[in-house]
Amino acid sequence: MFIGRRKSQLEKIKCSCYHFRESNGPCKAQAKAKAGTVQEPKAKAGGSFLWRRPMAYRFESRVRYSEIGMDRKLTLGAIINYFQDCSTFQSEECGNGIDYLQTQNRAWMILSWQIEILRRPMLGERIIVQTWPYEFKAFYGYRNFTLQDEQGAYLAKANSIWAFMNIESGRPAKVLPENISDYRMEPPLEMMNFPRKIQAPEDCARMDPFPVVRHHLDTNNHVNNGQYIAMADEYLPENFEVSALRVEYRAQAKLHDVIVPMVHREEDSLTVSLCDETGKPYAVVVYTRSAV
Repeated sequence: MFIGRRKSQLEKIKCSCYHFRESNGPCKAQAKAKAGTVQEPKAKAGGSFLWRRPMAYRFESRVRYSEIGMDRKLTLGAIINYFQDCSTFQSEECGNGIDYLQTQNRAWMILSWQIEILRRPMLGERIIVQTWPYEFKAFYGYRNFTLQDEQGAYLAKANSIWAFMNIESGRPAKVLPENISDYRMEPPLEMMNFPRKIQAPEDCARMDPFPVVRHHLDTNNHVNNGQYIAMADEYLPENFEVSALRVEYRAQAKLHDVIVPMVHREEDSLTVSLCDETGKPYAVVVYTRSAV
């Protein structure tokens, strides 16, 4: 899920910046931001400290054993899960969660990820996850995410593009003002700008196919976006530390569909196309190796 409209009739609700506000009025942080009394402090010399944006939704966590790999660091799949959990929590708290969207026959479907990995946190580290939308256009939604350590230093940054879909027709649906009226947009995060579409290489090695099973699926009854990345991770070479990740989603794989991985390796990058049996990609994942 992504974003949408608050439907709660409670006198007070918890807003995206973790302050309480009256149902028809701004919270304290929103009022200060509107009045211009909230200012972002300067970054520490040589550091990447980021003060929390007043309109961003956030939650805090700690890296769990179930979220790490053999190197005791948070896995790429777990980073994706934190990001999508963050936007889902915001949607649920604002009354525009899974149940509401289903009554409207609507859903937000992700089209692409662009993720920069600065450092993967270790087991037990305390982390902060943030998200905010920065633009809506026709049926598109654009959303940033950050993962930070408890001092505020960036661990990962992400840009994502989503489509608002009519789940009955399978076609995009225009985003209406009431779908987004309770959300305050922030400026986009400073990141390198890559196109959404990825040109899949033709010179690929065909790997052993495998079926979609139930644990791959989400509430939309198709493979969850994070599961495609977990599938592609299996083909990363040993000691390939990822500094950037791009994903383009092209089709929805469902239960019992067969995934055929097509892998293209270069010195500093790896492309994994997760295809159907005819060779058409469900998703294309591109990894860039860290220079360090």
